Order: sequence, then structure tokens, then C-alpha cells
Amino acid sequence: MGARIDKIANRYGGSKNMIYHYFDSKDGLFTAVLEDMYATIRDRQRDFELKGRAPVEGIRALVQFTVDVFDEHPEFVSLLHSENIAQGKHIKRSAAIKAMYNPLMETIDDLVSRGITMGLFRSDTSSVDLYICICAMAAYSISNRYTLSAIFGTDIYAPKRRNMRRRQISDMLVGYLQYK
Repeated sequence: MGARIDKIANRYGGSKNMIYHYFDSKDGLFTAVLEDMYATIRDRQRDFELKGRAPVEGIRALVQFTVDVFDEHPEFVSLLHSENIAQGKHIKRSAAIKAMYNPLMETIDDLVSRGITMGLFRSDTSSVDLYICICAMAAYSISNRYTLSAIFGTDIYAPKRRNMRRRQISDMLVGYLQYK
């Protein structure tokens, strides 16, 4: 959130007054940016494509969609970092962002409950915690890509490594779900 309104206006070629006219404040602008980015992320996760899939296949697809969309939009991880520094104040005010996650959580709940009923998944699985784990594993290598690359002397964000991590995350989460 460190950008000044003057700098933002200069960058887009407009005026501060236009920003304040449309967004009321810098916080309003940041909320609009968050809502737009969340809409992009949610659109790409395609939970409608997960409905009706077998539970294991659906979880693997969710992991792959999530890792891919985070990789395609690393700026989302930066926005999340800024919003967490602000203690979630913009998201708390945004009914739109919260509503975007209802269909996703319903889909995850369905996959998990069918997996439990079929005896495929452990019975103590929480859909919310599962999604948090997916996002954590998808975002860590993005938010720490420069330091990890320097430490290990390799580009941890190279396509080959990202594809390998995508499979590993999927395998780890499915393995956890199936461990009884």
C-alpha cells in the first residue's frame, strides 16, 4: 500500500481527483484492485470443472489450478502480503471477495465429504484448512523466490521446477488425505 496517489495518477495518466471520484480514497482503490485480482484468481480456479469429479481427481485438479494461477499472477501474492500487513481491513469490508469463495468452498466440501464417505479420505479433514494448505504451498515459492534462488544457487521459479512442485504438492496433499 506504499504508493502515493500522485504517483498512481501519474502512472495511469489521470488525476488524483479522478481516483477519488471513482474510489473515494486510496483504501477504496486498493479494495477495488483486490476485488479485481480475486475475481481473476477465482475465475481461473474453475471450481465448476471440479464438480462431479472423483474426489482424488478433483483435489488434484484444484491443486493444479491453484498452483498454476498463483504462478501466472505472482502479483497476487504481493497484494496478499500487503493486505495481511493491513490486517485484512480491505477484505473485511468487501462482500464481493467473501462471496467469491462460497462456490469454491461448497465444491471443496463436496469433494471432501464424498471422499470421506467413499472411505478414500481421512474423516478429520477440514475443507478450509485443506484450502489454506494448498494456497500456502502454492504461494511460498513465489513470495520467497529470490531469497530461495540465492540460497540454493538455482532458479527455483524455472518452469521445470514449478511443474515438479505442482506434482509434489498434489501428491503430498492427496497422500495426507488418504493417510488413516
